[in-house]
Amino acid sequence: MIISLEIRKRAKAGAGPILGILAVAYFSYHLIEGDRGLFAYLKLQHEIDRAEAVYQLTENEKQALEKRVALLRPENLDIDMLEERSRDVLGLAHPDEIVIYRK
Repeated sequence: MIISLEIRKRAKAGAGPILGILAVAYFSYHLIEGDRGLFAYLKLQHEIDRAEAVYQLTENEKQALEKRVALLRPENLDIDMLEERSRDVLGLAHPDEIVIYRK
């Protein structure tokens, strides 16, 4: 009987710290491994970096295309660009030119 009382007394005294340690361990694990944890944050940050790189490439390509389109606008028509596009799209050539088709 005395032994069971001693066990209960020590169990009550040790239950609080054990539960506290378990709670800290639980929250620490989910802070690192959870859906909104540190690893998830790092993964999302990596995806954001990749998306920004793709965005920058797309933006550069868009600006290059806008420059080429601006050369074909009536306000500032570039004759060389118009001739290049007509040759490329319509297959036009001068009568004295030789056209070599490549595959």
